[in-house]
Amino acid sequence: MKLLQRGVALALLTTFTLASETALAYEQDKTYKITVLHTNDHHGHFWRNEYGEYGLAAQKTLVDGIRKEVAAEGGSVLLLSGGDINTGVPESDLQDAEPDFRGMNLVGYDAMAIGNHELIIRSPYYASRKSGPSSRCFPRIFYQKSTGERLFKPWALFKRQDLKIAVIGLTTDDTAKIGNPEYFTDIEFRKPADEAKLVIQELQQTEKPDIIIAATHMGHYDNGEHGSNAPGDVEMARALPAGSLAMIVGGHSQDPVCMGGRKQKTGRLRAGYAMANQINKTGIWIVQAHEWGKYVGRADFEFRNGEMKMVNYS
Repeated sequence: MKLLQRGVALALLTTFTLASETALAYEQDKTYKITVLHTNDHHGHFWRNEYGEYGLAAQKTLVDGIRKEVAAEGGSVLLLSGGDINTGVPESDLQDAEPDFRGMNLVGYDAMAIGNHELIIRSPYYASRKSGPSSRCFPRIFYQKSTGERLFKPWALFKRQDLKIAVIGLTTDDTAKIGNPEYFTDIEFRKPADEAKLVIQELQQTEKPDIIIAATHMGHYDNGEHGSNAPGDVEMARALPAGSLAMIVGGHSQDPVCMGGRKQKTGRLRAGYAMANQINKTGIWIVQAHEWGKYVGRADFEFRNGEMKMVNYS
C-alpha cells in the first residue's frame, strides 16, 4: 500500500500467468488458428444466480470445452478480461472480490485490464495480490505524477504455437473522477489513445510481436459518441495507425458487441452478433461481452504470413 501512495497511473494490465519473452518466428505460408475468449464487468458474480445461471463454475466448463475443441484443430486459446471484477454483490464485496480472482485463476485467465471499480474500493496492488499464486507479473501503463516516470512494464507477452502475442492494458481516464482518490494521490491519468501509440511503437521496436491486442476498460460508444464520458475504444481505434492492433477486448460500458467492417448496423445488438458499423478504417476489431459473466465472447482468428483475419465471432 505504501508503494501505491508513491503513485502509479493510467492503465493496468494484470496477467494471471507468466508469459514467455523468447523471440519467436512463425513459419511462412502456414496458417495458425488463434481463438480469443473474453469477458468483462464481472462485478462480483462468481456464483450462479437464483435461476442457476452464470457463475465461474459454468464459465470454466464452457472454456475448458472450447480449449479442447480448439486444441483438437491445432489452434491455441487466449482468455482475456476487460476488467471491473470488483463491486456488485454482497458475497463478493464482503470478501473484497477474493473468490472472483481465485476463480478466474481456476478458469485460466491469461490477462485482464484493470477497471475503474478496481480503483474504487481497493488499490490495484490489492487486487493483484488477491488474484492468487499464479499471478507472477503485472505489466501496466502507469505513471508517477511527481516524476513523470513510467513505473512498470506496460505489456504482457504470450507464446502461442510459433507466435509471440503482446497484450497491453488501458483504463478509462474517467477513473480520476469516479475512482477513489485515496488510491491515486500521485497518479497521472494520461490519454489512453496517446499511450497506446507510444507502447505499440516500443513493442514493435523492441519485442517485435507478431500480434498486438489491447485489453481495455474504456467503454464502447457507438460511432464514438461518448457524451460526458471519456473517449472509449472507438475513438482510440480511429486514432491508431492501420493494423497497429489486431483487436480491442473492451469493457466498462457493458455492451454485448463485436464491431467490424461494414457500413450499416443491422438488427438488435446481442452477444455474438457481428455489429456492422464502420467505426474506422484501421481494421481493428472491437469486442465486448456484456456483463456479469452472462456471455463468453469468442473470436476465432487465422494468422498467416503476418496477417490476422477474423473468421468467426460468437
